[in-house]
Formats: sequence, C-alpha cells, structure tokens
Amino acid sequence: MKKTTQLGALICTMLCASTALAANGDMPGDMPGTVIARVRAVNLDFDNSSSPLAGIAANNTTIPEVDVSYFFTSNIAAELVLTYPQSVGIDVNGTNIGSLDALPPTLTVQYHFMPDSPYFRPYVGAGVNYTNFSSVNLAGGNDTVQNSSWGAALQAGFDVPITANILFNLDIKKIYMKTDVSANGAYVSTLTLDPVLLGVGLGWKF
Repeated sequence: MKKTTQLGALICTMLCASTALAANGDMPGDMPGTVIARVRAVNLDFDNSSSPLAGIAANNTTIPEVDVSYFFTSNIAAELVLTYPQSVGIDVNGTNIGSLDALPPTLTVQYHFMPDSPYFRPYVGAGVNYTNFSSVNLAGGNDTVQNSSWGAALQAGFDVPITANILFNLDIKKIYMKTDVSANGAYVSTLTLDPVLLGVGLGWKF
C-alpha cells in the first residue's frame, strides 16, 4: 500500500509540473530532428518453452537499458535500444544448470500519437531484435546454444513531460527470441524465450 501511495504521489507531481509548464508555454512538442535519450530499468519476463525436450527455461531478470529516439517527423521516430551483455540463468525442470550472456539490441520505428501534448504522449512501435548469446557456462561443459537470434519486436509506451527537456517514460515490448541447445555437439532442443520487457525510466530531450 505504501509503494502504491508513493507511486500515485509521484505521478501526480509530474502531471502538476507538466500542467504548470504548459500554462507558461514552456513545454515544446517533439519536432522533426528532436533526439530523446532515455535510461530505463527493464524487467525481462521470459515466455519459456522448449521442444522436443521440455523443461528448459531462462530465469527472469532485471537489466539496465539505454535507448535513443530520433524524430523524422512530429509523429514518426526510430528508437535504438542498447545495453551490455546480461547474464541469464538457465534451468532444467527447475534446477539451475548454469548461465549465458545475452546482448539484445533492438531497433523499432514508432508512431507518436500526441507529440505536442503537455501531459501524456503515447506511442506504438514495431521493428527487429538481434540477440547475441555468449559466455555459455552450462552443466557438462560441452553444452552450447546457438550464437544468435533474429526476431520481431513490438512496442507500446508513453512519455510524461516533467520539464521542457525531461520526460518520465513507461515502455513495454514483446521480443520474439529463440535459440537451439546442443550437448556434446548434438542438437538437444529449441528454447523459445519470447520475453516481455517492462521498462521504466527517464528521458532527456535534445
């Protein structure tokens, strides 16, 4: 209850600040050539499934993320999402068998519905994700995964202006991601990860 109250107070404060700035005409919209750099904390919730060997799963985790959006028009922008390789635990039937590093840069094209709103600026996006898997450390020593994965990325979110150049951001993505698992050089199973990424952070407009 305490956390809910604090979150409500924070959102109210941001909306009040944006209202005051808008009244003073100090809240410019997102114009062609605008760049927004964001920093987010992102929770990865993996939608694990494996076949033909069931029970292989990646552990949910929270990672830091940096992204940059460039506006081609007031409504159309491209966003590049970056992070550094993140360690992900791997389980088989609930027992940890090791970990691997995943580096998942994502590029999306976004449509921003209300780029001039001083209160609430929603958007949707779609694009592509490339994930590179490395530093595989699984039980048995010779177990490996496919080096990379390409998949679609879907996105929705919104910005809330706090000042003329600072934004609060909430973002959700669905990433389609999978990899083949091998043991001693022999194919074992395909692990479908398909995570949902829920991110919250701040953006700076340039």
